[in-house]
Amino acid sequence: MSERPISFFFRGQIQHVQHVAPTTTVLQFLREYTVNKTRQTGTKEGCAEGDCGACTVVVGELLEGQLQLRSVNACIQFLPTLDGKALFTVEDLKTYMPSSESALHPVQQAMVDQHGSQCGFCTPGFIMSLWSMYENEVTVPSKEKISAYLSGNLCRCTGYRPILDAAQKSFDYPKVKLERQKIIDTLKSLQELPALQFHYQQQQFFAPKTLSEFARLRVQYPQARIVAGSTDVGLWVTKMGRDLGDMLYIGQVQELKKIAIENHHLLIGANVSLSDALSKITEIYPDFSELQRRFASMPIKNAGTLGGNIANGSPIGDSMPALITLDTFLRLRYGEQTREIALEDYYLDYQKTALQAGEFVEAILIPIREKQATFKFATYKIAKRYEQDISAVCAAVSCELDDHQAVQSIKIAFGGMAAIPKRAKHAEAVLLGQVMSAKSIAAAQIAMAEDYQPLSDGRASSAYRLQVAQNCLQRFYLEKIEETPITRVDDLIALVEV
Repeated sequence: MSERPISFFFRGQIQHVQHVAPTTTVLQFLREYTVNKTRQTGTKEGCAEGDCGACTVVVGELLEGQLQLRSVNACIQFLPTLDGKALFTVEDLKTYMPSSESALHPVQQAMVDQHGSQCGFCTPGFIMSLWSMYENEVTVPSKEKISAYLSGNLCRCTGYRPILDAAQKSFDYPKVKLERQKIIDTLKSLQELPALQFHYQQQQFFAPKTLSEFARLRVQYPQARIVAGSTDVGLWVTKMGRDLGDMLYIGQVQELKKIAIENHHLLIGANVSLSDALSKITEIYPDFSELQRRFASMPIKNAGTLGGNIANGSPIGDSMPALITLDTFLRLRYGEQTREIALEDYYLDYQKTALQAGEFVEAILIPIREKQATFKFATYKIAKRYEQDISAVCAAVSCELDDHQAVQSIKIAFGGMAAIPKRAKHAEAVLLGQVMSAKSIAAAQIAMAEDYQPLSDGRASSAYRLQVAQNCLQRFYLEKIEETPITRVDDLIALVEV
């Protein structure tokens, strides 16, 4: 590792930035720092917490020798995390237009033609989300896929319909695609640089490239804040003004981006994005799909990691209840030593985990069950908004049935009901060994009051949380045991549309 500038591809060339605080956001860099003698103010600040999408940019990264383009929120991404990558903003779209053509990119022209912009403040963010879609999709995407791309962008003017129309219309214009090879060659040259390390005042930032070096630094600096997608710690800076101290960035460690099947387990490295991790889990457990869709916006899932969501230990993290009911284990590492721990045993108390000083989460291990027919699993998210909102309650239930439909094993877990993600063991005990019925479910619902004494806060009252948790158990029974049709909002909407 060496002291050198932060280096990334931007505006058609390699940019070198130094003498900045490690917690400088990409948005601050664009709007406040001089780049080619002009500030880049197309990218807007709306919420400064990754919620509104006005600051959406696209980051390019090499993946198996190819350029991967993904939208992220510039307001909570720290500038050093761009090292070795490519950054694209709304100003870049004109750069990639042929000189003989219109000054507007097809996604911009479509927004004009379909009246997708009114006040215009949110428009650059929408444009960048649409541009990432335009670059990543070969054919016109479905409205569902367009909605996924735009899930991180909020508009107070248009009602979204003209923006969705513009998304589809953009594929009707003459194609204007990014010339990727130059960028790929540049990023390959950046990969040859030594690992990034720099000091700013009393703060250090480390970005090791190998797992062994990361583990060594973690032992050497056990107090350092591990940073991955900064979708949570970014708010500590922008909203709370917290000093993160020394920072240890996990994003350059390629070994931690691994997804593999090992010994009947799905192994997900701690640096795998939420987008990739949730997609892979859903392939194996299709009932994960609702949580995959509603977990967060696409820019948040592109930046955040499953390892970070788990390691952070939030009582309302959406992944943990589902993974607990799937018997997930964590592989923890200290130096060259590793150990495994059940996910449910990882959480000790509010924001307190079983990690020892100098230890970190290396991988997530999810069992793959061979007898899927007798295994029942579901997860539910309850929030004030259907999409892009923090859960009031997040529920997950799994059970294994024998040949007589009696419950051989069962796990019921909730987020938002206690100081940690927690199983409902009293409710489980009522159902274990029994054939699930309306009567046994009612008894388990009553027992659930012994499992949780939830808090009241701005998202929900204690009584509401308990009632919702009990209802989720009944919903599981109706959907997975009784197989009662049409209990989900999505199913009702689909029928109405038909």
